[in-house]
Amino acid sequence: MPQPMGHRRWAIAEGYIPEESTGPEPEMLSHETVCILNTSDDEEAKVEITVIFDDRDPAGPYEVTVPPQRTRHVRFNDLEDPEPIPVGTDYASVIEANIPVVVQHSRLDSRQSENALMSAMAFGED
Repeated sequence: MPQPMGHRRWAIAEGYIPEESTGPEPEMLSHETVCILNTSDDEEAKVEITVIFDDRDPAGPYEVTVPPQRTRHVRFNDLEDPEPIPVGTDYASVIEANIPVVVQHSRLDSRQSENALMSAMAFGED
């Protein structure tokens, strides 16, 4: 069997959940998302997300699982345990998995009626 694609460690250097939104919720709620792809044929990915701030101690780890041959889109807005991610605050994140995964980051900023969507690959290393 081929090895799963991706890396075990990823970094997203930029994060920010806008405080305001326009449009119907939950679809148009301003949010940050980490998309995690597990290409393994038979192994569940156990993922930990640590959020790092410029003015306080890190939050997390937040635990997420992704079944084999599946993707999981995790909104940072929905992370609650061990604590919610504050809105209107700059942060970065480190994603660590027990097996290689692929990670992409996206943000929907709906503070204005002309919405903005940004997406970028995270930085990965083994």
